[in-house]
Amino acid sequence: MVTGVTLAGMALGLSTQLLSNGMRKLPLMRHPWEHVIGMGLGALFTNKLIQWEEKLQVDLDKKLAEAKAANRRRFSGPDEDLATSLSQFQWPK
Repeated sequence: MVTGVTLAGMALGLSTQLLSNGMRKLPLMRHPWEHVIGMGLGALFTNKLIQWEEKLQVDLDKKLAEAKAANRRRFSGPDEDLATSLSQFQWPK
């Protein structure tokens, strides 16, 4: 998967540089080092995007588990039954 993402990022960087040169009506391969830099930055961007997305999913799963546990505590409470809690209550005489 990483190879595909890297290649897609490199294609994105290369196409961005080619589009930039084409819009300015310059030769498409005017400065080849700019194409290499664009490909490197595109690959870096897409790899970081995938890492960020995976981290975001882990954080979301953790937050949802915390919210589910908090709701379970809030609605069930420490006592299972109201009658059980009332039977333990001592009425003053």
